[in-house]
Amino acid sequence: MKNSVIRIAMVVAGVVMAACSSPKNVAYIQNSDDFRPDESVYLCDAVIMPKDVLTITVNTVDPAASEPFNLTVAMPFNSKPNGESFSSSRALQTYLVDNDGMINFPIIGAIKVGGLTKTQCEQHIRDRILPYLNDKDNPLVTVRMSNYKISVLGEVARPGMFTVSNEKINIFEALAQAGDLTIYGMRENVKLIREDAQGKKNIYTINLNDANIISGPYYYLQQNDILYVEPNKVKARNSSVGQTTTLWLTSTSILISLVSLLYNILK
Repeated sequence: MKNSVIRIAMVVAGVVMAACSSPKNVAYIQNSDDFRPDESVYLCDAVIMPKDVLTITVNTVDPAASEPFNLTVAMPFNSKPNGESFSSSRALQTYLVDNDGMINFPIIGAIKVGGLTKTQCEQHIRDRILPYLNDKDNPLVTVRMSNYKISVLGEVARPGMFTVSNEKINIFEALAQAGDLTIYGMRENVKLIREDAQGKKNIYTINLNDANIISGPYYYLQQNDILYVEPNKVKARNSSVGQTTTLWLTSTSILISLVSLLYNILK
């Protein structure tokens, strides 16, 4: 009987140790010694896609010459008890890229910007407005994406949607915005959901443990990308039985105490 009690205690202890052990492969970019920096030398430049919202500013030596290209819209707000509103300021008109990659720009009319980088778009618009300006005006065109957002879901500390002000973000920066992965997140099986310019959705699997991700095609995220961090087996098992880890460990501790009591009684 004594040996049986000892065996039961050893089994219970093994289960507890297995449940409490840290998930494997927690560290990022573990094989950093194999990483080749020369393969990661490239700069990220966001590409304009359908449903992007653009802010376009044209500046010239003579401000009056660029004024027709810089449309503004009123910014109303309620200021009276009866709810009446009036315009207190004006903001630049934004341009929604349609499904064909087109926008309707002042004076020029319809112009295709989809598939262009910001720099290419700025040059393209500049070339199109030059015939309407004098040689001395020397227009400067600035294009910004107003709705550059990414989403991070799953086993992270702060899941949510995040706005990227500089239109450039890599996968580790995105995870940092979300408070990093929890201990239950599967580093080797992160899912990236990406939609291309034709509306086709693709799902890619990313291994954060592999240093070669830095030189891979998914290191830099695109606008509207979605990262999903899957839970590991420990989290999935806890969720399936409907108990938190703390409650499970408490119950196990009670069981160990009962086994110890039986051992003391029967010895």
